[in-house]
Parts: sequence; C-alpha cells; structure tokens
Amino acid sequence: MRKISGMRWYMISLVTLGTILCYLTRNTISAAAPTLQTELHISTQQYSYIIAIFSACYTVAQPIVGYVLDTLGTRVGYALFAVLWALFCILASTTHGWIGLAACRGAGGLAESAMIPAGLKASSEWFPAKERSIAVGYFNLGSSVGAIFAPPLVAWAIMYHSWRLAFILVGIFSLVWAVLWYAVYRHPTRQKHLGDAEREYILAGQHHEAGAAALKKVKVGELLRLRKFWAIAVPRFLAEPAWGTFNAWIPLFMVKAYGFNLKQIALFAWMPMLFADLGCVLGGYMPVFFQRVFGVNLIVSRKLVVTVGAILMIAPGMIGLFGNPFVAIALLCIGGFAHQSLSGALITLSSDVFRSEEVATANGFTGMAAWLASSLFALVVGALADTIGFSPLFVVLSIFDLVGAVMLWILLKNNEAVA
Repeated sequence: MRKISGMRWYMISLVTLGTILCYLTRNTISAAAPTLQTELHISTQQYSYIIAIFSACYTVAQPIVGYVLDTLGTRVGYALFAVLWALFCILASTTHGWIGLAACRGAGGLAESAMIPAGLKASSEWFPAKERSIAVGYFNLGSSVGAIFAPPLVAWAIMYHSWRLAFILVGIFSLVWAVLWYAVYRHPTRQKHLGDAEREYILAGQHHEAGAAALKKVKVGELLRLRKFWAIAVPRFLAEPAWGTFNAWIPLFMVKAYGFNLKQIALFAWMPMLFADLGCVLGGYMPVFFQRVFGVNLIVSRKLVVTVGAILMIAPGMIGLFGNPFVAIALLCIGGFAHQSLSGALITLSSDVFRSEEVATANGFTGMAAWLASSLFALVVGALADTIGFSPLFVVLSIFDLVGAVMLWILLKNNEAVA
C-alpha cells in the first residue's frame, strides 16, 4: 500500500474544500439579494426573515448535528449533511417567493450547521494539539473563500441565464464533494495510506485521558453547567452577528448606501472576504507566535488572538464617519480579517478544553449560542436598515466583540486545556 507523506494536510485541504462549498451555498443568496428583491418582489424586511429563518434553523440544529457527528463519525456524518444542503440549495432554485425561499434556506441551515463541528472534529482527529489552530485556520479559510466566489458566480449566472442557475450549480458542486469526502476520508487509525511515522506523530501529540474517563461523554446537563463552556459560548454569541451581517448584508449595504450595481457588487463585495481569508490563516499562526514571543501557554495565546481581533473590529464601527464607498470597503476588509482571526481562536478553544469524544457536541452548543445571536441580529437589521441605516448597526457589532473579549478573559481559566 503506497504511503502518502503529509497526509494530514491533504485531509484538512479536503475539509477546507467542503467549507468553501458550504459557504458558497450560503452566500449565493446574499449575492443574488438585489436581483431577488426585484424579480420576486422581496422587501428588505422579508429578506431579513429569510436570513433569520436560516440562522434559526442553523441554531437549533447545532447541538443535534454535533451529537450525530459524534455518533456516526466524521466520515459518514459530514457526507450525509453535505448531500442534504446540496439538495436544498438546488430546490431553492424552483421557488417563486420569499416564503418558499425561506423554507429552502431554513432546511439548508439545518444541514449546513454540520460544517464547523465536522471540520473541528476532523482537525482534532488528524492534528496534534500544537498544530490544531493552524488546521482550524485553514479549514475556516474556506468560509470566506466561498463568500469570495459567490458574487462573481451569481453575477455571471444572472447575465448568462438567471439567479436560479447559480443555486443549481452550487448544489451540484456540493454533491460531487460529498461523494469525494465519503470515498477519501478515514480516521488516522484506519487510513491505509498514512505513514507510520506521521500516524505516531499525530496520535502522540493529541490529548488522551486514561481509563474509563476517556470513553465517557459529558452529559448535556453537565456541559451547560461548565464555566469553560460559557467562556466560549458567550463570546461566540457576541461575535457571530458580525459574521452573519458580513455574509448576508454587504451586497445590499453597498446597493442601498452607495448605489452599487450588479457589476460593482461582483467587483468589490468579495474583498472583505479576501481579508477574512488572511484572518483565518494568520489567526491560526498567531497563537504559536504569542507562545514563542511572550512565553504564554496555549489558552492565553488564544485569548490574545481574540483580543487583537476585537480591537480591530472597531474599524467597521467607523463606517458612518466616511462617505466614500471605497473607504467603507477598506474598513469592512479590516473587519473581515478581525472577525475570522478571533472566530478561529474561539472555535479552536473547544478542541483545547474538551475531549475529542465530546468536542463536536460542545462545539454544537457553543455554535447554537452564536447562531441564536445571528438570527436575532438579522431581524434587527431588517427592521432598522431602511430607517436608521447600516452605520449604527456596525457600531453595535464592534461593541459586541469588545465585550466578548472581556468575557473570555473573565470566564476562562488559563489552565483549562485538556491534559
């Protein structure tokens, strides 16, 4: 059997591709929003209902998919959810009003909620603890890559045929990936192409608990009473509205605030997501940098990444001070970088403080908290964007992230890493 060197990096590349396609599915509707408003006569508030329903379904499903992934395993579970989100994306192309579109996107949200828990679980399976933040940074990079591709893809589909074509193509791409994932992914202990030296390196660098404790999953009631759970859940609750706003509202913001047309959206709306990619990658290396330079431990290094990201999130809060659309894009680029760097650190913390047997479940519940906030804030944007504008809402997002960083320092002890 031929052994493949650096197999863990091929595995995380496959995870990243899945993240790209999941976010391409998610961002197709935001890129098409101006056209949908015209062709399907959808108001800004009705559009917010679509986004909120997606987020609400995503929220409810988070702990469920985490449990399913821990039960079925990463390979089978992720493939199943990818097939479902692909089919619901294709089905969205057949709708003729906001209610049908909301139903399809809600069902898609149930399936897409598996993305982060599955990616985190795959990272915890394939990487030693010291490399895990880098792995999470790379697979989380896919979230903004998908958002980068969405505006030009949707613009091309609309000019070539219609917005419906974009949904169909994205769904087909995801189906192909699901088949590839099921065919290729295996746990390191069962991957025949993995070299013995790399397998030993991966397994030796992971956290293990001795005896029966290693086999015991935390009960949900116990999980919700843990201080370390809330230390991650509260900052994620406060941070996620920013990412939800970036993904769902930037094209409409540029149309309403600066009069952008479809071509300008295709040219500029993806730029904040490019910087979000940089945040994913650099955010993954920042904990290593902080540990080396300042001599801090793993948990403190993650806290420092969240703190730096929260401070940089002040930039999008300043959008209202400038009337130039290109300055607005630049500030959103800083915000994209800031959010993804701090978000990656928060997500990785779940794998640092929870055992591998429970990490997907724990991440599912912290993700539930995050997406609950995103759902609520989508309704706020829909209700207020046409009256007070977007600028005050960006200020609120900046404040949320700063408060979240403070709460992380207060709630999470510096010695919480699983030993």
